[in-house]
Amino acid sequence: MSAAFFVTGTDTEIGKTTIAAGLLHAARQRGLSTAAAKPVASGCVMSADGLRNDDALALLGECTLTLRYEEVNPLAFAPAIAPHLAAREAGVVLDVAALQGPVQRVLDKDADFTLVEGAGGWRVPLAGTATLSDLVISLQLPVILVVGVRLGCINQALLTAEAIARDGLLLAGWVGNVVDPHTARLEENLATLAERLPAPCLGRVPRLAAATPELVAGYLDLSALVI
Repeated sequence: MSAAFFVTGTDTEIGKTTIAAGLLHAARQRGLSTAAAKPVASGCVMSADGLRNDDALALLGECTLTLRYEEVNPLAFAPAIAPHLAAREAGVVLDVAALQGPVQRVLDKDADFTLVEGAGGWRVPLAGTATLSDLVISLQLPVILVVGVRLGCINQALLTAEAIARDGLLLAGWVGNVVDPHTARLEENLATLAERLPAPCLGRVPRLAAATPELVAGYLDLSALVI
């Protein structure tokens, strides 16, 4: 039976892609077929093949299904700014309709384990009053929350979990990714997250010098995702 999840984070630059790639690698180690999508990405670099995003390439590298880059990352923008601003500068209407079709086509490939990675946090703006969370609502995907563990992360994590619940979606699990290993009372913070987040912890990933998908996968447990 196939399973698909949306990966969001408590903020930007807290390791969503690192964790998503690790989850995909862990699924591969279980013998599962994998697919992924990062529907919109800014901060892309021009290559001989067009604009390319490092995060999308990392996800593509962990897909066992044959996917073209454009299937994984259909909307790529060069400026390293908020996606809705980058899209506006490029003259692209960044709305749910522009993202839903490409993501659904990846989901329809019916891999055993599919991840759709967002950009930034839960309420990243799209065109008009829409946000990226509206895409998740339209697709009705359960959510995996990557918590960037540092000072202030408990508040961010709980607010994000509350927003996901208000949107009528399931928080399937969370991962504590230690972005600041010098966080005061680190263990106590992680314990508080475990007590208060209404979902199982899929793993605690320490600050790693080389956070390869294989290494990160060793800190993750997919069993709570029932796959």
